Amino acid sequence: MMREQIAASLEQAFSQYGFAEPGVAQLKTACNVSLRTLYKHYPSKEAMIVGALEYRHRRYLSFLLHESCSSGVQSVLYIFSQLEKWMQEFAPHGCLSMNAIAAFPDNPQIKAAVEKHKQDVRQILAQQSQRDDLATALFLLHEGVSSTWPLLGKEAVHSAQKVLLQLLKEDS
Repeated sequence: MMREQIAASLEQAFSQYGFAEPGVAQLKTACNVSLRTLYKHYPSKEAMIVGALEYRHRRYLSFLLHESCSSGVQSVLYIFSQLEKWMQEFAPHGCLSMNAIAAFPDNPQIKAAVEKHKQDVRQILAQQSQRDDLATALFLLHEGVSSTWPLLGKEAVHSAQKVLLQLLKEDS
């Protein structure tokens, strides 16, 4: 329970401040725990980042599929609508996972956490669309929205949804 609460606070701190700025003392304060407790659960800043990414991963997947249509085109469009809400509410600076990789490109634990997240998102898009053959294309659209959100905002989502409709219509 405490580990999960700390991970939630770390996710918020990294989302708000990025990965370079907050030191461990600032993260301890953000988590409202002692330094000893923080290090007991996450023994390094990199472990804290992985904990935050894993927490966010679970939260994001749940958010994407919350009240989703069963499957097919409408389900994929719904996922992109959820992505828009997510970006507005929780990720105005872009994808936290990609920001983590950019900040720590050589860290194998962070890279593994990001790879798992991305693979799971791709798998959900394949399952929900019922189109394994389009999983990569759908994933690339998802990632394009996530990475361009800080510049394009809603326009990124609406453009992706138009392409989705064309892609799923032409290949059905």
